[in-house]
Amino acid sequence: MTAIRLMPRAGLACLAALALFFTNAYAAATDYRFELVEPEIAEGPEAIVAVRLIDERTKVPVSGAIIFATRLDMAPEGMEAMTTAVEAMPSTEPGVYRFRTDLGMEDGWRFKLAAKLQRGAETVRGELLLKAIP
Repeated sequence: MTAIRLMPRAGLACLAALALFFTNAYAAATDYRFELVEPEIAEGPEAIVAVRLIDERTKVPVSGAIIFATRLDMAPEGMEAMTTAVEAMPSTEPGVYRFRTDLGMEDGWRFKLAAKLQRGAETVRGELLLKAIP
């Protein structure tokens, strides 16, 4: 009789574990966001832009994302056609992605990113505004 009573409890525990697994495995792109580590960056040919990828559900930085698209332009200043190259650099802390770029002019810049996560989420996209300062 004891085995029969335990079966429903074990079944419920299994279902709860499966629900948790599928919730995490199929997170939506909106469950994640990019944020600038520093919103103001010194202008120049060796400027470093660092962004953090955050899981909105847990508020924890996400490591291991593959950033496959970047664009840095001066759209905030009405000069969207003015772009600069962006080069990925090694990360120095979990969930932070660093990029070297040439911020040739001070003022507002827009940084657009797209990433794929190992957890099977859709493509995560971000658009961040930063300021190049002298």
